[in-house]
Amino acid sequence: MTTLRFRWLVLIGLLAGLAGWLTNLLATRNGYGTPTLPLTSLVTTALIIAITLVFGLRVLRWRNGKRDRALDPILAMRTLVLAQACAYAGALNLGWHAGIFVDQLALLSVRSASGPLWGSVALMAGGIVMTVVGLVVESFCRLPPDDDGTGAPGYSEGEYA
Repeated sequence: MTTLRFRWLVLIGLLAGLAGWLTNLLATRNGYGTPTLPLTSLVTTALIIAITLVFGLRVLRWRNGKRDRALDPILAMRTLVLAQACAYAGALNLGWHAGIFVDQLALLSVRSASGPLWGSVALMAGGIVMTVVGLVVESFCRLPPDDDGTGAPGYSEGEYA
């Protein structure tokens, strides 16, 4: 499995931002509501972040030497996939709500700064945290390089647990 590419996360965020901005522009100019997630979605985001961290810490403890029992390789792979999905979802969430924020910022002189503007800021913060946690937990799943120097077969640097 390949490692996350920061460029892909930025590209996803930029494309989602453009889509969010354009969708919000069309929706609000035609009398529809702002297409944002409700603030209660931050609870779901926090739950996903917590689950990702719990599984990531289990893999990290095993990797750092607390090996009183074997690490299930399926659990390690699922943790890696969850971490990468968390990072991608965070970038998507961040980009979408950043696009909406930019459009709402332009309307600040016309309407109050209450609802969609601050909601977008909160959801952008959730997206940032989600992306960072995904990247950190992905790094937990990397195995350290072999230190014996003999070139023995096994895991090399950058491979996953």
